[in-house]
Amino acid sequence: MGAPSQSTSDKKATRDAYGEALVELGGSRPDIVVLEADLSGSTKTADFKKHFPERFFNVGVAEQNLVGHAAGFALAGYVPFASSFAMFLSGRAWEIVRNSVVYPKLNVKLVASHGGITVGEDGASHQCIEDFGTMRVIPEMTVICPSDFNETKQVIHAIAAYQGPVYVRVGRPAIPLIHRDNYQFQIGKAEVLSEGKDVCIIACGIMVSEAMIAVEALKAKGISASLLNMATIKPLDKEAILAKAKECGAIVTAEEHNVIGGLGSAVSEFLSEEFPVPIIKVGMKDSFGKSGTWGGLMDYFGLRSKDIVSHAELAISKKLK
Repeated sequence: MGAPSQSTSDKKATRDAYGEALVELGGSRPDIVVLEADLSGSTKTADFKKHFPERFFNVGVAEQNLVGHAAGFALAGYVPFASSFAMFLSGRAWEIVRNSVVYPKLNVKLVASHGGITVGEDGASHQCIEDFGTMRVIPEMTVICPSDFNETKQVIHAIAAYQGPVYVRVGRPAIPLIHRDNYQFQIGKAEVLSEGKDVCIIACGIMVSEAMIAVEALKAKGISASLLNMATIKPLDKEAILAKAKECGAIVTAEEHNVIGGLGSAVSEFLSEEFPVPIIKVGMKDSFGKSGTWGGLMDYFGLRSKDIVSHAELAISKKLK
């Protein structure tokens, strides 16, 4: 089995994978319906509309209604996928998500596009960096942020088969594909992309690709790093995290999200009770984004492989003696 690798010239957007997976599901699952808030071109649900117009519903710019309609379809026995930008699906509709979907444990799939600062030029108002936190604090909610196009397709098929409410974040930009052998996504299970003993990097979304580069840069410095792709932010793969904390003694988390409330917070909350080790977080440092190219913003806010490397060295320096 070959080690996972990526090619910077081979890129696709995770939102495109969502659109493709929906069409695949629509052909085999007549119970699948798709709901939109007038953003189907951006969220890529327009492809489903072309193939299955009788099962596509545009509620207009009304995210609360979008989620409420999805709840109704779930009660009627359908499997609804409701989509909008992350800022609006996790923010504007939060109370409806909590009380109309998750509290009654309805089988609604919320897939939010344009998450994080890689929305780019749309600016801080549309750059959702709080959604992991706002969604994971809802009891019994499942929260997922896949690492690339290939994993996203698996995620969408997996949540269609899963019974219960789920929130998935997908992104706008084309990002590197990660080439794996025989990988099968499972809700709540981390993917081990690299084995090492000096530090463990735990990443999700676009930051997995950056972390893979960081692992190689650390290797060149004589540092052996493990890497976990933690696509499921809730429920966490606690077993994998605990094993790596004991093996490495230092953790770095990496996410395109505020360092408060997201993946890093979830890992810290767990390990502080089970096996405290130094944990250094790469992410948005409690600040709003800005308007700019998505690549430029990743550089500006310190979400690059070099930043993971420096945080890893800091985490190692803080190991308990």
